[in-house]
Amino acid sequence: MLIRPPYSASLKPQEEIVKQINEILEMDVIRKIGHNEIVEITTPALITWYDGKSRLCGDFRALNNYKKADRYLIPRIPHSLDKLAKGKYITKMNCIKGFHQNGVKPNAKELLKIMCHRGIYEYTRIPFGIKIAPACFQKMMDTIFEEEIFEGWILVYIDDITIYADTWDTICST
Repeated sequence: MLIRPPYSASLKPQEEIVKQINEILEMDVIRKIGHNEIVEITTPALITWYDGKSRLCGDFRALNNYKKADRYLIPRIPHSLDKLAKGKYITKMNCIKGFHQNGVKPNAKELLKIMCHRGIYEYTRIPFGIKIAPACFQKMMDTIFEEEIFEGWILVYIDDITIYADTWDTICST
């Protein structure tokens, strides 16, 4: 096991890290743990999207190198676009903090710790940054919406839900 201090971050990213840690701490996605617990090489990182919003994730590269990928199939975008082309009306929804909807097995929590200037935290739900997170979440969503997907009026791509239909009334009724 390799242990090291967290990467340093400039003030602005540190403020955003603290803000997002407080948010997911309040949602019970993470919990603060004692300073004497052993933490593998995991530092929080911010992923910034094109619109300027950012998402907190753990730098789980070391763990991802040892974790087998989940072979659950993620829908292919061209296949989804072919289905959407059949609909005249489209509604899209996004699941907030999607990956955080799945819990973590107790024995996996010891691998899902992040360390920053504010302390050490342990994930209680699947974090953003784990190799298996997209497949786990897709599997859960496909199970929840299995009937609707089969009926052919809904598409699920990880945390995006798209409803499509030929008429506005059909969209409103679904």
